[in-house]
Amino acid sequence: MEFSKQPNFFLISGPCVVESRDNVMEIAATLVELTQRLGIPYIFKASYRKANRSSSKSFTGLGDEKALEIIAEVKEKYGVLVTTDFHTEEEASLAARYVDILQIPAFLCRQSSLLQAAGETGKIINIKKGQFMSPESMKFAVEKIRETGNQQIALTDRGTCFGYHDLVVDFRGIPTMKEFGVPVIMDCTHALQQPNQTSGVTGGRPDQIPTIAKAAIAVGADGLFIETHPDPKNAKSDGANMLPLHEMEALLKQLIKIRAAVHAE
Repeated sequence: MEFSKQPNFFLISGPCVVESRDNVMEIAATLVELTQRLGIPYIFKASYRKANRSSSKSFTGLGDEKALEIIAEVKEKYGVLVTTDFHTEEEASLAARYVDILQIPAFLCRQSSLLQAAGETGKIINIKKGQFMSPESMKFAVEKIRETGNQQIALTDRGTCFGYHDLVVDFRGIPTMKEFGVPVIMDCTHALQQPNQTSGVTGGRPDQIPTIAKAAIAVGADGLFIETHPDPKNAKSDGANMLPLHEMEALLKQLIKIRAAVHAE
């Protein structure tokens, strides 16, 4: 990935999951226009299926191929890169037919066969750091991809478990993981999850998204991952920690200023 050579940080953003075509296209259209206007390289993200939900009653998706076709439509219509996560070796080849970047979920970042299957697709691979993993240990995940001959790799920090119901971000991890020679991304929304709630629905602190994003840019993150939705309270997945879509522009403008200050000669 050459995103780290861009004059600005890059943004991975979209809804947590494909809820409907209309919802995806509304979010994509807004973010494409905004990032083009601000000069921010943009990658559209949505999960085609949510395999890791707190409750069996939670929404999981519209159907794999239907949702992947909607994601691919964003790429075709707007000419941007698109990404999604997958959960089994068999799904790697399926998802690779529709997207440019395959995302390894944090809970699965140690699964050797999954990493190998991802690497063998030849796609860009974004590995999320497990909530239980040190930044230093992520070099082994990178090596597993490189051993397939695939050198297109990025790492994403999404916080570290802090007790049973919270996460914290150790910003030392960003420069540490950059030492592996890959772009490093900060997931500003999942880092603020409050998982394993007794209600069966994951909580979050979306009011802290700007804090996490600003700190990440200040310490050298190459990109940001921010899930967003026009109406987070009624989102079908992770509504408790998504940024309202209408708040994205003001935040990105602040982040551009921080990036410029950090990189000023």
